[in-house]
Amino acid sequence: MNLNTDHLKRCIETLRVSLRFYEQAAAESIDQEIFRNAIVKGYELAQETSFKLVKKALRDFGHGAKKLDATPIKDLLRLAATHGLISLGEVERWFAYRDNRNNTAHDYGENFAKETLRLIPGFITDVTQLETILRERYSDGKN
Repeated sequence: MNLNTDHLKRCIETLRVSLRFYEQAAAESIDQEIFRNAIVKGYELAQETSFKLVKKALRDFGHGAKKLDATPIKDLLRLAATHGLISLGEVERWFAYRDNRNNTAHDYGENFAKETLRLIPGFITDVTQLETILRERYSDGKN
């Protein structure tokens, strides 16, 4: 099986750059707010892209596509750890990322933004690790 992780790599790089620009912008400026919004959206997109790729990878272990589509994200993360796609420690952090992501649908306030920004550096590390594993195991060498 071949998984193309190019889109996820691009999401990660966009998130990194958005974070850097956010940190360089004047505190509480409109520029900083624009970059904060970009970080939140980039965070959401990187998670969704990651979960799609994990589902595809899990099919390689005999898990059916329909069943995976109906499987809650946290259970997918546990399965990913079972098959060595992420570590047990990463599973716990991914749970926190997912819980935070679910809150974006309900709360775009200052406290939410601060919590999300606090998680982003670790998320970038963990999503980069996941992308690397998926690329190394499931790439045809072209991405």
